[in-house]
Amino acid sequence: MVCLGNICRSPLAHGLLHFKSKKITVDSAGTANYHIGKSPDQRSIDIAKKYNFDISKQVARQFTSKDFTLFDKIYAMDTDNYSKIISLAKNQNEIDKVDLILNEISPGKYQSIPDPYYGGKKGFEDIFDLLEKSCNQIIKKYENR
Repeated sequence: MVCLGNICRSPLAHGLLHFKSKKITVDSAGTANYHIGKSPDQRSIDIAKKYNFDISKQVARQFTSKDFTLFDKIYAMDTDNYSKIISLAKNQNEIDKVDLILNEISPGKYQSIPDPYYGGKKGFEDIFDLLEKSCNQIIKKYENR
């Protein structure tokens, strides 16, 4: 799960998928280095707690080209971060591992999860709903492989 700073969307997606499926290994990162070593945004922590899972122990890190080796699938939260991720790819196989998370619920539409950072509490509720639908679809798709 990858967003810009790894403090709002990607830690929430990471925690949500981990909470819903113990069979899928999940991690998160940001394309920027702004928040390396920091905890998720308190509003992401709060929305996770509201739905009975804890992301407070996550620590932000930056996405690196090594992630292409470590992970079978890489989900970008938005089109800008998708572009940043694939710019680090060395070959088509690595590019093929990357997708927008909302393509799981709206295939081929290439929609972005809005960045809730400046959107207040409602912005975090809104992205939670989108992430939950996407994570449910990911579980259906990959859990029994």
